[in-house]
Amino acid sequence: MIDYISGKVEELTPTQVVIDNDGIGYRMEISLQSYAYLEGKKEARVYVQVQVNSRDGSEVSYGFANKDERALFQLITSVSGMGAASARMVLSSLSAEEFRQAVLAENVALIKSIKGIGLKTAQRLVLELKDKIVDGRGSDSEALFSVASNEVVDEASSALVMLGFNKANVQKAIQQILKSNPTAKVEDIIKAALKML
Repeated sequence: MIDYISGKVEELTPTQVVIDNDGIGYRMEISLQSYAYLEGKKEARVYVQVQVNSRDGSEVSYGFANKDERALFQLITSVSGMGAASARMVLSSLSAEEFRQAVLAENVALIKSIKGIGLKTAQRLVLELKDKIVDGRGSDSEALFSVASNEVVDEASSALVMLGFNKANVQKAIQQILKSNPTAKVEDIIKAALKML
């Protein structure tokens, strides 16, 4: 199974990229987020996800600018009724961070505003993905809470560990705090965690 392809950006459109690796051109479908990242680059590394069409057995390769976007693509396609094309539309409309934030905040209206996503599908995405996102799935970094920047989480975590608390317990506490207050500041996280630990 191919994890990524590195090479020369041979062709690039808002929906596809061709990466030339040692004379072999690999064509992949991409999101607008990946397009924005790849635009202007002569060489790039593109992370690959191959999807098999259940109807006719054909394979389509999807390319992503980073592992984080690919992980979220995999998570979105795990939701019933969400195919690869729909997942690509989600990632073209919202950044991975914006989508996670919308799911955690249960912002059905924002998700429904994506072309091809109706009310029931938006509700299903929130229902099926919220706990998975809280658990850190659909992201490449451990226990990622994109709504609070990694700096905030790291700073709060370091401070609590320096105070003598167990790192695993600190991470669990921070997850619970961010679940109820996704935009908490460092001081708020530390104060709330001290009450819990």
